[in-house]
Amino acid sequence: MTPDEVVKRVFGHPGFRTGQRAAIDALLGGRDVQVLLPTGGGKSLCFQVPAVVMAAQGRGPMLVVSPLIALMEDQVAALKAVGVDARMLHSGIPWDEQKKTLAEAGGAALIYCSPERLGVKRFRVWLAKVGISAVAIDEAHCISEWGHDFRKDYRKLDVLKSTFDVPIIALTATATRRVLDEISDALRLEEPLHVSGAFERENLRFTVEHHTGDKARVARCVEILAELGVGKKPVAGRAVVYASTRKKVVAVAKALKAHKLKVGWYHAGRTAGARAKAQSDFESGKHLVLVATTAFGMGIDHADVRLVCHVQAPGSLEAYYQQAGRAGRDGEPAECVLLYGPGDSVTQARLRGKTSSAGAEAGWKGLQDYVFGQGCREQALVHWFLGACGAPCGRCDACVCPEEVGQAVTGARQQLKDRAAARTKKSSANN
Repeated sequence: MTPDEVVKRVFGHPGFRTGQRAAIDALLGGRDVQVLLPTGGGKSLCFQVPAVVMAAQGRGPMLVVSPLIALMEDQVAALKAVGVDARMLHSGIPWDEQKKTLAEAGGAALIYCSPERLGVKRFRVWLAKVGISAVAIDEAHCISEWGHDFRKDYRKLDVLKSTFDVPIIALTATATRRVLDEISDALRLEEPLHVSGAFERENLRFTVEHHTGDKARVARCVEILAELGVGKKPVAGRAVVYASTRKKVVAVAKALKAHKLKVGWYHAGRTAGARAKAQSDFESGKHLVLVATTAFGMGIDHADVRLVCHVQAPGSLEAYYQQAGRAGRDGEPAECVLLYGPGDSVTQARLRGKTSSAGAEAGWKGLQDYVFGQGCREQALVHWFLGACGAPCGRCDACVCPEEVGQAVTGARQQLKDRAAARTKKSSANN
């Protein structure tokens, strides 16, 4: 089977998007690859298509390193639905089932596992005996301390090059040039092909609003949901509302429910069963609005998300783009709204903690530049990731209402100065 046959017959797509075919051909040719494609840009096909091709050629299964059990389960379920033999190994699977997977994995096209499992030498020895065809590192920005989802066990994946003589493809939607370089070094990639796609999303409208107080932000979120008709009628689509803390997630969900909206809530502090139910209710349409921390969303693919609204700022521009990019995956118009408040800086400083890395600080500065910028929002995002930008999008708030954006930014900056002056005065009085 050729890649063209696989993408059409197996996955049901008419062809490839920008960057996909180049990545696939390089991997099939035995070359290491780095892929930077935006959220919704089709990263998964860059390793799933060659995995099917190589399995058909008898070259063995592809190993896929994935950071979340939910992400593995979603991808494996989707692959099985189109007839692809995909397996996974994680701590939530009963041991008898894991043994069956280990015994039969040689005939699969893909084997998914966590980075933690690869730290076990016995598992690596078993993979060597199976004879894997290639390795895919999904959400590869988790390798970098400059990234927004740093995972220590991802740093140990350099063992792959010394264990398996196969090409590696590292994929991410949110990496700056600095992060890409660190990923390449950490994995010991050999002259990798760099593939990146267009970061413009022509159906998304990016907006930043400045508000004082959480009540004002929640009230504005309710207004936006009402304007879009989202939250009450399934035909209007769904919305994801992001908050930075678990406490704030619960408070916002309760406030939205008071407006008769179909709301669920999700954060890592809930039990596994409660998280699974929240996600299931959102997928089924029982809840049309999901309020969540960043614990929700990686790898989640819902076509009809009409709004992604942040009622608190995330910790970096990379995190913001990844979360906002979950809107409008069906290609229809969608809104990405960041409701910024002066207290967000304090919240994020507390979340970063005293051991904050240079990467985390840089990511936060990037978000600040975006929030207080007065130029095209899409241009700012594209420049952050690719170092270049095209023409203004003509859709975002800065393009459509430049005077209003300028006034809002000026007012927000003055408010920050006044707050800083008040703190200084209070400190002097206490001394």
